[in-house]
Amino acid sequence: MVDRAVAKATVRLLPFLALMLILAFLDRANIGFAKVAYQADTGISNAAYALGAGIFFIGYALFEVPSNLIMMRVGARLWLARIMISWGLVSAAMIFAHTPTSLYILRFLLGVCEAGFYPGVLLYLTYWFPARQRARATGLFYLGVPLSLVIGGPLSGWLLGHEDMFGLRNWQWMFMVEGLAAAVTGVVALFYLDSSPAKAKWLGEDEKRALSAVLQAEERDKLSRVDHTAWTVLKDRRVLVLIGVYFFIQLGVAPLTFYVPGKLASLMGGKVDFTVGLLTAIPWLCSAVVTRLASVHADRHDNHRTVVIAMLTVGTLALASIYWIDTAWLLVLACCIAVPALTSSQPVYWSLPTRYLGGTGAAAGIAFIVSIGNLGAFVSPQVMANTESVIDLPNAGFIAVALLCFLSVVLLATLRPARGQGHL
Repeated sequence: MVDRAVAKATVRLLPFLALMLILAFLDRANIGFAKVAYQADTGISNAAYALGAGIFFIGYALFEVPSNLIMMRVGARLWLARIMISWGLVSAAMIFAHTPTSLYILRFLLGVCEAGFYPGVLLYLTYWFPARQRARATGLFYLGVPLSLVIGGPLSGWLLGHEDMFGLRNWQWMFMVEGLAAAVTGVVALFYLDSSPAKAKWLGEDEKRALSAVLQAEERDKLSRVDHTAWTVLKDRRVLVLIGVYFFIQLGVAPLTFYVPGKLASLMGGKVDFTVGLLTAIPWLCSAVVTRLASVHADRHDNHRTVVIAMLTVGTLALASIYWIDTAWLLVLACCIAVPALTSSQPVYWSLPTRYLGGTGAAAGIAFIVSIGNLGAFVSPQVMANTESVIDLPNAGFIAVALLCFLSVVLLATLRPARGQGHL
């Protein structure tokens, strides 16, 4: 009965949640595709662009925990829909970002509006999927990240190929179309999502009871081992280690989003177009495949920490190798290793905090991990820009961020199972 309920939840919820993540990541990352045309039109400097790309994560970090705690009170359906509608409208408003100040304001507001979506969905999945099936469920949801670039790369490149549509520059057209798509999907979410199994009309009464019983038993077990409030979770060494791991992972992933499209364009003539978008999609297509394989393998063998360590080690080596690359096809090849390794490790990683934390501690802990951890993506462009400025070597920033990203492996190596938790 439980397996039947989980199968129905998989089919009903995960494709739609993945679509929401596709649009979230696309609206977060499309500034990387717009970089060349946007800077050419506005005259915004590389330093201002780096700050604008990264300041998103400040707003994101500040409102992550409050957002998750609010979701526990008002319900996932209403809150996730609100997040999507507001961030879509702000993303579309990027058409007005003609100065560094307007860029900073809108990117900061985009972070504020999107805050709570990713940790909110991770918490939401604990309402529907037992621990032994959660990495696979998270992996299916997380497919939205690589698919956002598989779909979004060519889409953004195609949109950037259209000048003066309705009087808009190509980068304005791209921001408007992709932002409004998110807002419309948010309206649909109001009618499509259910906040919990008990409210799901598409589950039978026996299925609701069986699934709820398993999930409630897991919750009681977690709370018997560790029961945190919203703030005491930050006194837990394991949570602090998990925050550090996520921070350094994001620090390594950010250049693959914000800098690779521009670097590939420069190796191919200097313009981000449909061809560049198509080539940047290849590594993310590889990531979609690896995400599924890695999450299923980790669930089946119950070796989530080992899988994450192996993937991050390979990913940091591939990321560092970009420093020496001076041809487009080698860059795509390196990204076909770095992108799957660094991104596909994340749904497997999330099985560690979600099997450890419960109750309010889970809502706050997951949000703290995402909010503080995502500051790595804010720091990353600054590390890239400052390293290359100080050393005066193009692309030296890739080595710096790879070395910092490897600290995630060091931290994971110190992590051991909690009392009564079993394997990692």
